Amino acid sequence: MSQIPENVRYSKDHEWVSVEGDTATIGITDYAQSSLGDVVYIDFPRVGDKVAAHEAFGSVESVKAVSEIFTPIAGEVTEVNEGLNDTPESVNSDPYAEGWMVKIKMDNPGEADGLLSAVEYEEFLSANV
Repeated sequence: MSQIPENVRYSKDHEWVSVEGDTATIGITDYAQSSLGDVVYIDFPRVGDKVAAHEAFGSVESVKAVSEIFTPIAGEVTEVNEGLNDTPESVNSDPYAEGWMVKIKMDNPGEADGLLSAVEYEEFLSANV
């Protein structure tokens, strides 16, 4: 079974969100990285880009496919994980820490409350996989 940390929120598109103040750190879930296979490249947005909730903000290229990454919340990109340019495999080995993708200053910090809890995400996976 996939890792599903309790301290983050989840989208049905298999992204996770960790909130600290008005900043959201976003990455793809363990389930998503496992489904993709070995990640070889990540296409990031630029710092300063505005993103709308549920909008594609980049893509992940793996040995199997290229998949868009969606932001579950709206805001402005304040940081991208440049380390993934050199070690994209961190998304596979440590999706919830070293493999984070972007940080966004949220337009509405309460927006993350509408995402799935760990228990809800686990139930979603059980029902849909």
